[in-house]
Amino acid sequence: MTGRILVVDDIEVNLRLLSARLAREYYEVVPAESGEAALAVLASQPIDLVLLDVMMPGIDGFEVCRRIKATAKLMHVPVVLITALDQPSDRITGLEAGADDFLTKPVEDLPLMSRLRSLTRLKRVTDELLARAETAMQLVGGEMEMLRDFASRGSRTLAYVEAAEEGRSIARRLRHETELTVTAEPAAFLAAAAETAPDVVLVDLAATASDPLRLISQLRSGEATRLAPILALAAAGDEAKAARALELGANDYVARPIDRNELAARLRTQLRRKRYDEGLRQSLQQTIELAVTDPLTGLHNRRFLDLHLGRAAAGTDGFALALFDIDHFKRINDGFGHDAGDAVLREFGRRLKAEIRASDLACRFGGEEFAVLMPGADAETASAVGERIRLAVSAKTFAVAGEALAVTVSAGIAVAPSGTRRDDVLKRADAALYEAKRAGRNRIGTAEAA
Repeated sequence: MTGRILVVDDIEVNLRLLSARLAREYYEVVPAESGEAALAVLASQPIDLVLLDVMMPGIDGFEVCRRIKATAKLMHVPVVLITALDQPSDRITGLEAGADDFLTKPVEDLPLMSRLRSLTRLKRVTDELLARAETAMQLVGGEMEMLRDFASRGSRTLAYVEAAEEGRSIARRLRHETELTVTAEPAAFLAAAAETAPDVVLVDLAATASDPLRLISQLRSGEATRLAPILALAAAGDEAKAARALELGANDYVARPIDRNELAARLRTQLRRKRYDEGLRQSLQQTIELAVTDPLTGLHNRRFLDLHLGRAAAGTDGFALALFDIDHFKRINDGFGHDAGDAVLREFGRRLKAEIRASDLACRFGGEEFAVLMPGADAETASAVGERIRLAVSAKTFAVAGEALAVTVSAGIAVAPSGTRRDDVLKRADAALYEAKRAGRNRIGTAEAA
């Protein structure tokens, strides 16, 4: 898997050498010799990952990283800091600036390329979500608002650590970061992961009671954990096993000896990325719901009804369809205004929903017309539901513009045995509604059996 990598270094030799290494792995390289130039590139073209030197004149790498992560359109772009700084405090500073990883020069090919493959893979997933949720973000809120909402939520972390003392040590280190559960038994670990769906999972790569790489593979294929970030705990110098863990689906790893602050910072990084993707999925779901929901009444709309009516007609069980029309609704709009008409529609939708069965589907059909799809209902059941709705409307006045307004509704019901065409049942229900209105309104009409 390749991608477009922005390489930022103020030393030309370093820039050329790193670019050549990446080109051998078939990455497309975009070079930049300063922090300012890097930000200009990011503003003008799509980038899959940023490899960023820290020590540069002008804007240093830490500040460039902060600016990237503070920009809504760039915050999901992975940033890897590469520097000669080798103190734990430097690594923590980079991770707290928002970097997805921090590598110390000289960087060997194995850890570098394994990190790049893992991060570009995650970036592609997020890009796909962003492409689908672009309209959603405009409708239900932007990225920054979304992250602020998710940031206020607590998190749960599940850790598989074989050595009891190390498990207790990790628990102490993370006690202020997350609600942590530590287990040393592989089967119990997998069972807890499936049951609790943790926000982040820690896996000890030094474990011997079970193959930790297989555990990572199982987590990635499990329904409850396939999207959860996995943070591996690697033995010092065991880059090969850490790289294999990344290939199998781990998101990141921490090398022993484990620094408390680094572990916490990497945990926060994984949690931030997970919450960003969760927010995109939630926004996408909200957009789907908006597409099939009537915004005035909160009921489903005609599009949603057509979908389920088609499924009901194609099924083997019979069903009934009721169409409702608010009597003399034009008089309400003309006499009290459209705001009053909207209030009547909202209240009618509320009463309608309160009277149907749990299995029934209530929709706004259009204008002052509503529909109820009743799976498995015979004529007697459908008529009883329709009569409940009629009485719920007529028995209590509607508060409109400071007045108590009497409102009634007429309905037409058609029962459809299996094999009935969708258009046929709609026509019969509509004809029954017309007869109810012609006969004096505030009544239920029933279509003859097909």
